[in-house]
Amino acid sequence: MSEHANPEIAYHIDAAGIDTHYHDQGSGHPVLLIHGSGPGVSAWANWRLVIPALSRQARVIAPDMAGFGFSERPVAYQYHMDNWVKQAIGLLDALQLSQADLVGNSFGGALAIALAIRHPHRVRRLVLMGSVGVPFTLTPGLDAVWGYTPSIDNMRNLLDIFAYDRALVTDELAKLRYEASIRPGFQESFAAMFPAPRQQWVDQMASAEADIRAIQHETLVIHGREDQVIPLSNSLTLANWISHSQLHVFGKCGHWTQIEHSVSFNSLVANFLA
Repeated sequence: MSEHANPEIAYHIDAAGIDTHYHDQGSGHPVLLIHGSGPGVSAWANWRLVIPALSRQARVIAPDMAGFGFSERPVAYQYHMDNWVKQAIGLLDALQLSQADLVGNSFGGALAIALAIRHPHRVRRLVLMGSVGVPFTLTPGLDAVWGYTPSIDNMRNLLDIFAYDRALVTDELAKLRYEASIRPGFQESFAAMFPAPRQQWVDQMASAEADIRAIQHETLVIHGREDQVIPLSNSLTLANWISHSQLHVFGKCGHWTQIEHSVSFNSLVANFLA
């Protein structure tokens, strides 16, 4: 494991056979932050405003899942929920953590749900933000995200879909995220992950209703009211199906709750996990 000056790069460890890059800050009860599935995404890009805040009270671990960020992209790797869950459990095992809180964003929410269903004793509490994991009709926004082909204009258009507040969508951010999306191997694994027709990937990430209803963990469900990528109805469904749940909806907010309302988001999650 090594640490570099670049804040995006932190540690590497073998997690169920995958060379997994992860951030690890703070001390206390472990919290596993699981990123979304946008082009060029990494744990740091997703959670850079959350890690410092939560690490004041907890040990915050934010991995890049296989195929994303700076983790390994094995040749012929099957990108599906079984393997991502296996990697996440492998990371907890490698770090000798018997249990963690899970905070899942979008794709990461579907992964957090699947992990809580399959390994309930490894999870203390759940936070699901703009979550996939229940059946829904593919939105034009998500189709555009998963169908991204690299260009600065395409990235800027995507950022416009992600954010409610257009002031966040600067030329600098578009350039930064575009450059992240064309790092060696990034676009190749991304394009292989969600080929059209993309409704199949929405369906594959969904857990069974009966399994979600059986979740006993205390769960905080969070959504941006103006989310164009994942419909608000997903979070209403999750709050309805999970018995020990509470729902918080941010107005004037798109798919980037943790960025657009970072101070409120961090406070909400910190209080829930405390």
